[in-house]
Amino acid sequence: MTESNGRVAVVTGAARGIGAAIADRLAHEGHRVALLDLDEAAAAATAKELRGRGLSADSWGVDITDPEQVQAAVASLSERLGPPTILVNNAGITRDSSFHNMSLQDWDAVLNVHLRGAFVVTQAVQASMTAAGWGRIVNISSVSALGNRGQANYSTAKAGLQGLTRTLALELGPFGVTVNAIAPGFIATEMTDATAVRLGVTPEEFQAKVAAQTPVRRVGRPDDIAALTAFLVGEEAGFVSGQVIYAAGGPKS
Repeated sequence: MTESNGRVAVVTGAARGIGAAIADRLAHEGHRVALLDLDEAAAAATAKELRGRGLSADSWGVDITDPEQVQAAVASLSERLGPPTILVNNAGITRDSSFHNMSLQDWDAVLNVHLRGAFVVTQAVQASMTAAGWGRIVNISSVSALGNRGQANYSTAKAGLQGLTRTLALELGPFGVTVNAIAPGFIATEMTDATAVRLGVTPEEFQAKVAAQTPVRRVGRPDDIAALTAFLVGEEAGFVSGQVIYAAGGPKS
C-alpha cells in the first residue's frame, strides 16, 4: 500500500511500546497515522522519528478519558489528515496490587483509562467510519483478561474490552465496520520491565523465566502485535469481526 491510497489511522497510547510499534507499522503500510498519548512530548518525539523516515505521522497530547479533549483532537486530526477510518485502542496503565490491598483510586484509574478511554475515543471516531461505510477497530486486550494474580483491576478492564469488542462488532458491522481484539501475552516493553523491578528481578531474568514457560520459547515483541494489527485493519480481514485473538506464543483459553 502507498500513502496515496492509505487511510487515516488513530492509535492511542502511541508514544512508546506496543502503541509506537503499531503506529510505525501502519505508517509503513501507507496510512496517515495520528498518535494520541497523554505524554504529549513523547508522542511528538515518536511522530517526528517516523516523519524522519519519510512516513506520515502526527501527534496529539490527549487525556482519552476526557470527552472534550478527545473530540477536539479528532476534529483537529480529521482536518489535518482526513477523517479516520482505522482506530487502535491501545492506551493502558497498570496499578498492580493484591485485591485486599487495592485502593479504589487504583481500581478507578485502570478501568477509566482502558474502558472509559476506549469508549470515548471509539464514540468520537466511529462516526467517520459509518459515514464512509468502511472501518476497522482493534482493541488491545491481554491474556490477563483470563485472570492474573495482583491485577484484579487490569484483568477486569482487559476482559471488559473483549465484551466491548463483541458488542461493537454486532452494532457496527452493518455499517461496514469490523471490530476485533488482540490479547497479547508477555510483550517486552517498559511496562513489563517495571513489573520485573517490582518483583525484585532484572528485566532479563524476568524475560528468561517467561520464555522458558512459553511454547515458542521466547517472549513477545511489540512488532509481533503490530504485524497482527496490520492484518486486522487491512482489506483482507474484512470477514473477520468480533474475534479475540490471543498472541501469546501458545494456546490460551
